[in-house]
Order: sequence, then C-alpha cells, then structure tokens
Amino acid sequence: MTSEADGIPSESTRVTVVTDGVAQVFAWEDDVWIKVRDLGGEIVIEANAPGLRTLAGHLLTLAEDGVPDGSHLHLEDSNGLADWSVGLVLERTDEED
Repeated sequence: MTSEADGIPSESTRVTVVTDGVAQVFAWEDDVWIKVRDLGGEIVIEANAPGLRTLAGHLLTLAEDGVPDGSHLHLEDSNGLADWSVGLVLERTDEED
C-alpha cells in the first residue's frame, strides 16, 4: 500500500467492526489506490487492481450471512481513500424502498 500520508492504510491493514455482536473484518490489500469523485450527476470510483479487489472484499464482507441490517463502513480521504476523494459509505440494508 501507499503511505498513510495519502489517507490509505499502510501494509495489509485489517479493521474489525462489531455490530450487534457480529464481527466483520475489512481488509486492504497492499498497494491499494482508490479515489472517489462526485461529478454532480454521477459518482466515479477510480481504483487500481488491488483497490478494486479491496472494495469487492468490503462489499462481500457486508453481504455475508448474519451481518446485521445497517452495518456499514466509512471510507474518506483520511481513511482508506486517496487524497481529495469524497467520502464513501458502504452500507448493508435488507429493506427495499
């Protein structure tokens, strides 16, 4: 991974989040680069291959059986995303609107 100065966790970072007693482990691959841009009418997620695999892993973690409704992960330019990214929240919801 790149340095923490870029807002991206360094060295195979793992974060464990517990919601309603259920632990979810979110992991970042080495050399991850992810940037999120808001173009007004659409959101663009740019990422290198490790970044795309990392995002896919985060989504799969939230999709696991037993993960409670409302479980989520915040990514920001100081936490998992490249500098100048807009924030991104990945959230599980089991209710359809």
